[in-house]
Amino acid sequence: MHKVPITMPQLGESIAEATVVRMLYQPGDEVSADAEVLEVETNKATMAVTAPCAGKVESWLAEIGKSYAVGSTLGFILATEAEAKRLGLSSTEPSSFSNYESGKHSAETSSKSIPWNVSPGEVKPTIRGLPVPAQATGASYLSPRMKARMTELGLHAADLAGIAGSGAGGRVTIEDLERFLEDIERNRITPASSMRVAVADAMRRSWTRPLATVVLPVAMDRMLEHRRTLETRPGPTLYALRALAIALGENSAPAGRLVGGRIVHPRSIDIGFAVEAEDGVLVPVIRNADQSRLEELAPRYERLVELARQRRLPPGETGGSIATITNYGVFGLTLATPIPLPEQTILLGMGAGQVVPRWNKQKAIFEPVTEAAFTLSFDHRVLDGGAAGRLLARVAELLNNPEVL
Repeated sequence: MHKVPITMPQLGESIAEATVVRMLYQPGDEVSADAEVLEVETNKATMAVTAPCAGKVESWLAEIGKSYAVGSTLGFILATEAEAKRLGLSSTEPSSFSNYESGKHSAETSSKSIPWNVSPGEVKPTIRGLPVPAQATGASYLSPRMKARMTELGLHAADLAGIAGSGAGGRVTIEDLERFLEDIERNRITPASSMRVAVADAMRRSWTRPLATVVLPVAMDRMLEHRRTLETRPGPTLYALRALAIALGENSAPAGRLVGGRIVHPRSIDIGFAVEAEDGVLVPVIRNADQSRLEELAPRYERLVELARQRRLPPGETGGSIATITNYGVFGLTLATPIPLPEQTILLGMGAGQVVPRWNKQKAIFEPVTEAAFTLSFDHRVLDGGAAGRLLARVAELLNNPEVL
């Protein structure tokens, strides 16, 4: 008889774990291949875990009411010789489950180990507990020795993305790393500035979250007309900043941060804006941006832009913002998907304005309008597409009523 593990399957693209709610078979019960043996619950639905083969339920490691990561071993089935032969298991080969039999393995810790495939000798490397097909590009498992060497060199896992691993399942070995380092020494190398390293670290931390972006074309003509009537002539970025500040002042929930199982709401509407500086980007902040009119914000905005370009921003004028504005349209870009800062949930982006035809229902003709694509990038753990779309639509509405800004 062969012990075949019943593992927690990948139940959806964004689902990392599920809670066992019901066991449909008990130890000793006969099951057929693909029979539903467990019911598990995710934050979206109740789903079934099926038997990998026909046989007899040998034991359960899982417990009702507990959550287990994808890839965790939940129990075992004793497969018949005929079923084992069908699966390719050989009775002459040593058991791959000695750790389980010795009592050193449990369902709660199995996600930290390498989950087993039913084919002998094959394993699926894991990244943070989630199974990744061995043939997938970039799949890797970092051994303690590899992690120690990377720490010594000041490297992160992202730095290994360009290395083709020669180990099992595409694993990057110490030898692969050393060869990679020897090879890059043959190239021209310049030191990264402290600002570039800081930006890289912030983006690396930001990318650990599930990020998404929604897009909305916004007519800019009324805003541009209003701008011509003001002596201060604030730029489109400041208009967008003020519109976002008003929208968040009305409902600050979209700017909340998820920490553990709680949403942390902002104490004040402090909005940052991206300014390109030498070898990086600085983000000065306008505090309480919802409490001052556009004309009052203009001199503060211009002063902060100049200080940022000189890299002379005082500590109180940066950090602690709840959202950021970036105008990538100044580079001629019409659309982009910028990444929010690690401590922020949302980032509003502006594309370059373009003259496009728009249908006028009243006149029944096409009219030329200046239109720009606005993007809202957001942490999908906190916001869904609908809430992000409503916030972006409110910003567009305010920009088309610039007198309220």
